[in-house]
Amino acid sequence: MATQNNDHRDDVIGRANVEDTPELLAYYDELAEYETGALWTVANKIEPWEPQSASVPVVWRYKQLREHVLRSVELVTPEKAGRRVIYLNNPGRRDVSAAVGWIYAGLQVMNPGETATAHRHSASAIRFIMEGEGAYTVVDGHKMTLGHNDFVLTPNGTWHEHAVEADGTPCIWQDGLDIPLVNALEANFFQVHPDLSEPVAYPVDDMTKTWGNPGLTPGGGDWTKGYSPMFKYEWEPTYEALSKYAEATDGSPFDGVMMDYVNPVTNGPVMQTMGASMQLLRPGEHTKAHRHTGSYLYHVAKGSGHSVINGKRYDWEEKDIFCVPSWAWHEHANGSENEDAVLFCLNDLPVMRSLGLYREEALGDNKGNQPVIGA
Repeated sequence: MATQNNDHRDDVIGRANVEDTPELLAYYDELAEYETGALWTVANKIEPWEPQSASVPVVWRYKQLREHVLRSVELVTPEKAGRRVIYLNNPGRRDVSAAVGWIYAGLQVMNPGETATAHRHSASAIRFIMEGEGAYTVVDGHKMTLGHNDFVLTPNGTWHEHAVEADGTPCIWQDGLDIPLVNALEANFFQVHPDLSEPVAYPVDDMTKTWGNPGLTPGGGDWTKGYSPMFKYEWEPTYEALSKYAEATDGSPFDGVMMDYVNPVTNGPVMQTMGASMQLLRPGEHTKAHRHTGSYLYHVAKGSGHSVINGKRYDWEEKDIFCVPSWAWHEHANGSENEDAVLFCLNDLPVMRSLGLYREEALGDNKGNQPVIGA
């Protein structure tokens, strides 16, 4: 149906401002018979003045979810379920099972001695370890041992499997994938490993030991793939780097002390469709508000605080996950006067930037903070 819009801007630039008449309605029905339609009936929807995200801000509270995630262990096996995951559902993106925008996320749990069947897919994936000991991932024969707040890649097209050593403890981690994006592009494939397992073919943690040395690149290092060879980024050196950087900078007025995870070969994003960063908010710090194209999924790695998103306050604490939709005003505040707050962020900025769609703007008032209209 035609959208009625009396905004003078529509008349000036030719946007849709057509009133329905019996003749037009009949005309639209005729067009529909040929699987066609009149552009002016949808123009205001498909060409908005600015981005209109279907996603809404959400905080997934770990204390509420943890019991339910662990209960899945009693109900299904990894063999039958494929992967024992409780996924995060954004109310505005239920149709594509996305946490925000075109990013999927879930909480996966495995018991000691369990192994998930090796597989590969067109979607790129990350893991962020939340709790437990003994977890590991094997990617194309490279085994990575995983600890608290470690960040690991399983890039698109790579054989990978996840497991927990027999002498470990129950492990929970956050999965993040670009499944909705790849599905929207109608390009997703999924394949189970013919042997059901990916054999370890290299020394344990070899990729981090090879590519994860600050300021140093391996002599003769030959890596031409579009994703980072450093499959695992460890928490301790990451937090140490943030703390050192905080001694040398005032940080961003919008993001605090922020550092990007990068491909050590190109210094670009870790994967072609998803980027990641870690940001530190000093005790008592409250950033200014800004907005940008691209969706952000935050994981609270340390501390507690709150964010104001489109004028509403959202409180968070360690292990909580929350999202900021594209083009939403947002600012962050550390709730402690004594401790750092640290946020891990998974985003789709590599896509935005590679397509020339990234845009950012700051809130224009003098204070740079939003009035809070609800909690």
